[in-house]
Amino acid sequence: MELFAIAAAMLIIWMCWQLYRARRYNQFKAMVQQDLKPRVVEHLTTKLQSERSDATPNTDAHIAASQYFYTQFPARTLQVAIEWEIVNEAWLKEHGYIRFCQHLFFVDRDKLIDFSNQDDQLEEDESS
Repeated sequence: MELFAIAAAMLIIWMCWQLYRARRYNQFKAMVQQDLKPRVVEHLTTKLQSERSDATPNTDAHIAASQYFYTQFPARTLQVAIEWEIVNEAWLKEHGYIRFCQHLFFVDRDKLIDFSNQDDQLEEDESS
């Protein structure tokens, strides 16, 4: 009987620990939406407005669509913030977010952007 009581107590402690971890993960996702999303939108808007030309007019509609695309999911917002160096890995480690970042990227891997094609296009444009 004591064995069942100990096992039940350990199970409750483990479930409380999982609840605590889930709350911290959800707080991380909320931080991405509240803190990083405005910084990504500001950087994206500045970037698109500075790159306006006849070939890429970057109208307000295009900027709004780009903002929606890049900030639609927390994983994509975080990925872009890391790619554009709005935040770096040291910042994630310093604040204890690196594990949450890895988990978010794993869970939402289908929503991430493949930046490898953009690097290939940049190399082709520079060589032309």
